[in-house]
Amino acid sequence: MNDAISQLNGRVTGDQIEAFAELPWLLLALIAAPLVVVAWRFRTFPTLGWIGVLSVVLVGSVAAVFHQQLFFLLLIIDWLLVIIASLDFLALYLATNRGITASREIPKTCSQGVAIESLLTIENRATLTLLGEVRDDTPDGFVAQPNQHALRLPPTGRVTFRRKLTPSQRGAFRLEYVTLRFFSPLRLWKRYCQLPLESSVNVYPDMKQLGDYAILARTNRLSLIGVRRTRRIGQDSDFERLRDYSRDDNFRHIDWRSTARRNKLTVRQFQSDQSQRVVFLLDCGRMMTGTRDGFTLLDHALNACLMMAYVALHQGDAVGMLCFSDSIHAYIPPRGGRSQMNRLLHAGFDQFPRMVESRYDQAFLYLQNHCKRRSLVVLTTNVIDEVNGGAVTDYLVNINGQHLPMGVLLRDRTIFEAADHPDGSDMNLYRAAAAADILVWRDQVLKDLEHRGVLLVDSFPDELTAPLVNQYLEVKAKHLL
Repeated sequence: MNDAISQLNGRVTGDQIEAFAELPWLLLALIAAPLVVVAWRFRTFPTLGWIGVLSVVLVGSVAAVFHQQLFFLLLIIDWLLVIIASLDFLALYLATNRGITASREIPKTCSQGVAIESLLTIENRATLTLLGEVRDDTPDGFVAQPNQHALRLPPTGRVTFRRKLTPSQRGAFRLEYVTLRFFSPLRLWKRYCQLPLESSVNVYPDMKQLGDYAILARTNRLSLIGVRRTRRIGQDSDFERLRDYSRDDNFRHIDWRSTARRNKLTVRQFQSDQSQRVVFLLDCGRMMTGTRDGFTLLDHALNACLMMAYVALHQGDAVGMLCFSDSIHAYIPPRGGRSQMNRLLHAGFDQFPRMVESRYDQAFLYLQNHCKRRSLVVLTTNVIDEVNGGAVTDYLVNINGQHLPMGVLLRDRTIFEAADHPDGSDMNLYRAAAAADILVWRDQVLKDLEHRGVLLVDSFPDELTAPLVNQYLEVKAKHLL
């Protein structure tokens, strides 16, 4: 009887082993199932090393089909692997769960196209050295160098990383988080952590040109940036300051007493008419969506207008701005003083071109209701077709008399280049003919505006600043306002 029971138990055990051995994937499933839960719940995933170990287990399970004596050995190895992997996972989880903090140092404001430095500090409060990688948040329109950093955090230590951020777009941006990837001590697991870390950056137009203008103006070298000296018609009567004589100065303005005292030729400088008004009408519609050198037409126009506003404010004039497309987006009333430049910057830095038809009627009606005094009205836009060309002509001509209108019309370099290079295939010839026809129509629009008393600045977007400032200085010199 006992022998029969022993034979039956041996047969059952052998049948069970054979059944398990015939299902090699079952062992792999028993080990892999918790991995899925862990990955979903804790954002922790097996590394290539752990996957390689599981592949070896799979090969051993297949071998157990043909050699049943390997089953128990394979079972022991599997349990050891589970224990080791679990301990490795716990070490990684406990060290990174609440022991990692991050802080960021970044300027609140920066200029478009000018790189800024961002400092990211990662602190480890655990007693385990952590290895991995860290990547800080990068807003859209920014280029980060480097994009990520290799991370080695000593126990209860901290590491600071530096990177350069170069914004290619204006506007208000937010950095919201820091992404870290850590490896477990045995490199069986990798865990992704996303720490919330909010920072805000306002990207303004490049104001480096303002500093360059101020330096060159103090040294009488404005010709280096294309700003020419305009001869005044008549004489300005208000004395402003004494300065060194330059070759273009009128000898009648030499102050001989100061020259004798300083032993250096000195001239009296007179200030031009002040307290005049300049209002910029900045088109933010579809006409300004084109790009040049990575910047939109609106970017180039805004930079040039801010440069002219800087010059006008230093001349003692009041400057305002109206941004519009199919509606009025922002309006800054004309004022003088240094603080007005900050208002203009805040009004224009987050304005972007929109794919909508600009409502010139709303813009000029708003201007009529909010600006009663005679002003130099500078409309910055582009003419592409007869519809918007006719609207620009009508509204600029209609305000002539109450205001002094100035049209700033941006050239499309692609059309000019196509018209200038008809060589090559027949397609290039057709493109050149179409471009020439557009340019003839555009030239007629400009002549019509000029004949009807509208001041014009016709320039390529990337060359707009100097012609616009020169036109303003000519208006001041001729006392047109």
